[in-house]
Amino acid sequence: MAIFTKKRTDFRLITGYSLCSAILRCRRRSRVGHRESTFGSVKIEVPARENESLIGGSNMINCEWIRKQKKERPSLGSSPGPKCKPNVRLRVRCANTEQPCFSALCDAWLLRKRDEIRESSYIKYRAILERHIKPRLGSRRLGGICTASVDAFTRELLETDGLSVKTVHDILSVLHSVLKDTEARRPAGALAVQIRYPKGKRREMRVLTIEEQKRLVAYLLHPTDSCKFGLLLALYTGLRIGELCALRWSCIDLREQTIRIAATMQRLGGTGEGTRIVIGAPKSDSSLRTIPLPAQIAALCRHMQPTDPEAYVLTGGVAYMEPRTLQYRLKRYTAACGLEGVHAHTLRHTFATRAIESGFELKSLSEVLGHATTAITMERYVHSTLEMKRTNMNKLAMPEI
Repeated sequence: MAIFTKKRTDFRLITGYSLCSAILRCRRRSRVGHRESTFGSVKIEVPARENESLIGGSNMINCEWIRKQKKERPSLGSSPGPKCKPNVRLRVRCANTEQPCFSALCDAWLLRKRDEIRESSYIKYRAILERHIKPRLGSRRLGGICTASVDAFTRELLETDGLSVKTVHDILSVLHSVLKDTEARRPAGALAVQIRYPKGKRREMRVLTIEEQKRLVAYLLHPTDSCKFGLLLALYTGLRIGELCALRWSCIDLREQTIRIAATMQRLGGTGEGTRIVIGAPKSDSSLRTIPLPAQIAALCRHMQPTDPEAYVLTGGVAYMEPRTLQYRLKRYTAACGLEGVHAHTLRHTFATRAIESGFELKSLSEVLGHATTAITMERYVHSTLEMKRTNMNKLAMPEI
């Protein structure tokens, strides 16, 4: 490395102790991560961790480097260089190693995740970062993210924004992923950040009683149309609303009496560029499944089947019905037959509960619902009714005395 100061008549090599002394003064004056001396305009960029061959951990000089530079020093009597303006000073500057702001770390994490996750997950993560995490934590340096700041962030989401515990849990999960990814990539090691997830009571999921289910079925059958038929199909197969909206008649095999679930429909976006309908693969590999049809539903399918196999089940044509529209239709139908608090997922809950009541084998039910494990089926969708509890209690016979 040869660095010259500009004089009026020559270039004089600065090596050895003069250069090292300048760098040492630079290190003493500067802040951590950004070192800059005050004697010149010519820059020497020395990365913060690569300059240890020149300067040791305790400002020790590497004498081998100095001797090598002295051997390579040109003669001071050599031909003069071009004329230069006087009083031009040398500036020694190490590379800027300031910690990036947390917003940049979030963007880098999302960019790396883009090729690993589905489009729907990518859009969801981006919305969480842009709406919640970056506005409150994005301007902080990594060292400013601590357990106390995360706790304050959680309280703001719950109390100021009024978000549900489930939504806050999703936001903190994304924050946790960003921190873990950053931790794995930084040489300093682990981050001393503990994320405490809020706890809340699980809301009781709406399940139709047997009498309510009969009332709804009667309304959907007399008279029926493509949309009402689709809702009956969901009630007796446990389809998710997105799976029902994306279902085409080509996925219904009436000879085998099965439905093949291979796609789902979602409205995605909401970060400034608007929303759009996306039809793609289901949320997980276990959601790709084949569901046997009950005999009565198979007979109804034969009655409703259109001539075009690519027609959507909910419309009977090439145009689709999006989830939001289906929710509006269901709300209107349930209001007409005197039912309250019913939404599309209520049909799925009701299917799972009726299946358990009728003695449906749990592993088979889990696969029909598209769950990865039976534990998910039992925890989220299977609801014990008072009649089920009474029947099981009556099985406990009192011994004769």
